[in-house]
Amino acid sequence: MTSRFIKKLSKKKGLSPGTLVFVGHERKYEVGISLIDYDENKLVEKKIENIEDCFPCRDSQSTCWINVNGIHDLEVIEKLGRHFNLHPLLLEDVVNSDHRPKLEEYDDYLFIVLKMLYYDEEQEEIKAEQVSLILGRGYVISLEESEKDVFESVRERLRKGKGRIRKLGADCLAHALIDAVVDNYFTVLEKLDDTIEDLEEELLANPSEKILEDIHNLKRELVFLRKSVWPLREVVSEMSRESSELISNDVLPFLRDVQDHTIQVIDTIEIFRDLISSILDTYLSSINNKLNAVMKVLTIIATIFIPLTFISGVYGMNFQYMPELHKPWGYPMALLTMAGVATIMLTYFKRKSWL
Repeated sequence: MTSRFIKKLSKKKGLSPGTLVFVGHERKYEVGISLIDYDENKLVEKKIENIEDCFPCRDSQSTCWINVNGIHDLEVIEKLGRHFNLHPLLLEDVVNSDHRPKLEEYDDYLFIVLKMLYYDEEQEEIKAEQVSLILGRGYVISLEESEKDVFESVRERLRKGKGRIRKLGADCLAHALIDAVVDNYFTVLEKLDDTIEDLEEELLANPSEKILEDIHNLKRELVFLRKSVWPLREVVSEMSRESSELISNDVLPFLRDVQDHTIQVIDTIEIFRDLISSILDTYLSSINNKLNAVMKVLTIIATIFIPLTFISGVYGMNFQYMPELHKPWGYPMALLTMAGVATIMLTYFKRKSWL
């Protein structure tokens, strides 16, 4: 489970800064590359076999979006870095999928790292894929760990020419990609909300040990979610401060809107953490109440048997001259006395509301 938080960084031991070493889950499929070149009047979309086929779009007057699915092929990353003059440390961060969300500003481009989250139904846990965005003059490069992404809505908007995304430049496209990632967080949160609600109902019906395991699993999920989302607030906040020439004033209000959504996601995570703590307290209280109920019954039974044990002990003594020993009614009278004492005590306990 800790591999979700700390990946195999030991692969980079002893290497110089800027050396490309893929850090992440092993991938066996080929890297997928797509290109969308567009302006307000036209759009060209195609799949690319060789990364070199994307390079001419850099010099066009339109906006170019290069999307790379798979960062395990270091040759593709190196070629991309050489053509777009990307810093070696930036390329090193691209192939290291263990980075927290961050923003780095270079002379001609911005480098943005995000965490794309989705809920794995089979393993019943949240999975994260790193997405790296490079925003330059007239182009955006997105590099993803796998083929699974949340950018299809952005592609549809580009194809249909809806909204202002085709009218504005690469900064608007970068905003749309970030916004798609953040919007998907709400889908994950809705799934967690349903899980927490089901857990509360199960807790009230039957507080079993499995619920305690589910509570700890949810706490771990929220820690992972918080680690993936919390730094993004700083990234979007820094992008919306009018500090970069690559981001126009037309796009800044939309970045502030993404910042509001990010804060809302973080607040929801904190609410979920409080709910999980409350559920854990309720579980412990329920277990204690069950234990107290059992102890109460055992205490009442023990209390009733104290005088009965005394009576049986008295008549169990081996003295020769005990008046009741030779009486025909002695044995049933002792039993009736015990039954009477037990009845009186039970009646007293009930009146005191101890039963």
